[in-house]
Amino acid sequence: MALDRRNFLKTMGVAGLTLLAGRNLANKTTANGEIEFRGLLFDATRCVGCQSCESACAEAHQFPQPTDEIVAGVVRKTSETQRCVVNLRNTSAGEIYSRNACMHCNEPACAAACLTQAMFKTKEGPVIWRADKCMGCRYCMVSCPFDVPKFEYHSANPKIEKCDLCYDRITQGKIPACAEACPAEALVFGSRRELIAEARKRFAGTPASYIDQIYGENVAGGTGYLSLSPAPFEELGYNTKLQNSSYPELSKGFLYTVPSVFVLLPPLLLGIYEANKNNHLKEEEHE
Repeated sequence: MALDRRNFLKTMGVAGLTLLAGRNLANKTTANGEIEFRGLLFDATRCVGCQSCESACAEAHQFPQPTDEIVAGVVRKTSETQRCVVNLRNTSAGEIYSRNACMHCNEPACAAACLTQAMFKTKEGPVIWRADKCMGCRYCMVSCPFDVPKFEYHSANPKIEKCDLCYDRITQGKIPACAEACPAEALVFGSRRELIAEARKRFAGTPASYIDQIYGENVAGGTGYLSLSPAPFEELGYNTKLQNSSYPELSKGFLYTVPSVFVLLPPLLLGIYEANKNNHLKEEEHE
């Protein structure tokens, strides 16, 4: 199939601008110039394992309702049909509920690895996946240090599935379905600054109830999904061996030293992909 030169050059130009724009992401900021993303605070001391968050998430995204029960010591994982899961862990502080979902990193590795900006960090905070931009490379899955994005391997039209923090609801002035459904405020939605302040307030009020740490405050450059726990986070299944600096930071030095061909190759491949796709659509229109 011949390439449409105009579409190819146009796509190459957009790809180049996209790479530059990705480094200057527009964000809401506080008076101190800090990034003002919104996110969730999960408080394990308040979670009763009701699975309301799971049911609300399934309903909001037209997924099957979860049917598997929570059993102590049995680890349930997120999947292409379940964006969040609650587990009951045996810890040094007794049986504690933990919750797993996308961390919505401040500087997400999945978005940095995505050649087409299909995986995208929004100015509001959620990391979302955009089907119309995805070329199916699945680099987002490989790059995520939290093993979050899931691929629909059994679908004829596969998608990447992950929590998007109910981005459509947020843009409408609503809160994520999971937080709205939580009966005990184990899940709280707000700006990241407000959530950290709330976490510290809860710890200060009953310090004996928590370990002195907010998971997500610093890990991987900071995340939008924050957690409080009465037991060490590794006992709740959290990865506590991750670095505090963001993972995209690791590639900055590399980009200054590699030959330009390696930097230009991704937009080149993207240009070929888009030009072929546009030509294919034109052929279908003329059939």
